[in-house]
Amino acid sequence: MASDHGRHRPRTLTVVRTDQPDSMYLDHQRLTAVPEALANHTGLRRLHLWGNALADLPDWLWDLRQLEELNLAGNELTVISPRIGQLHKLRLLDLGHNALQAIPGELGQLSELSGYLYLHQNRLTALPATLGRLVTLPYLNVSANRLTRLPATIGGLAALKELRASDNQLTAMPESIGQLDALRELWLDDNQLGRLPNSMARLEELRVLSLRNNRFDSLADWVGQLSSLRSLDLRGNHLTALPASVVALSGLERLDLRWNPLDREPPGLAELERRGCTVWR
Repeated sequence: MASDHGRHRPRTLTVVRTDQPDSMYLDHQRLTAVPEALANHTGLRRLHLWGNALADLPDWLWDLRQLEELNLAGNELTVISPRIGQLHKLRLLDLGHNALQAIPGELGQLSELSGYLYLHQNRLTALPATLGRLVTLPYLNVSANRLTRLPATIGGLAALKELRASDNQLTAMPESIGQLDALRELWLDDNQLGRLPNSMARLEELRVLSLRNNRFDSLADWVGQLSSLRSLDLRGNHLTALPASVVALSGLERLDLRWNPLDREPPGLAELERRGCTVWR
């Protein structure tokens, strides 16, 4: 997170009241502490503290049991209390752009998360296995961390539509990812992947597959079974050839092959372009 020395200056603040008495939006207020006055707002449903200078959170925050939205992104947090699991009504949780090194397993108790969970741009090296309990979660962003793997339980995210795990240190994907029947977008750019599990052939709803800047020297034939695929980004890998099954994808609209040492132009690309697909070579 870019430094901004001015944001660390203490600031006297009167809690902002909005036309929504159950909502508090205190974004970019240069806060170094959560205002104590909020402790009495037990009916609060939305609390946004994005872009402040919070390094710690008060214990009473986890007693705001009516919270449905909690945005703590863009602060200086290094830990999250296990008591976050008490916020059973949370639908939206944003912890991105902090300095978190771990996420408590109690995260899996947030069974009402049905909007999004953002954990991107932290210092996470692992995710809790309990993540797989979030069966109503449609959007998960864990990009820009230090993850070497995703938990095998990720296949339990039955409602997941979009998974962003770019800019990590992933070397393999769990077989259980093939259980994500609702998945439409999978972003895995800037990792260390060289292959994908065969189970992914079952992702019939997948529309976007982005594998830019990984270590693929070949692509499995089963990619051609992804009948809903619209965009395939293979930039910056080590591919010397492309399976014929890929150019047979009838719905493909975007194919990016740049910065690969292809021996020759894969047969069928011209036909793919005639069908309306934009191809970058």
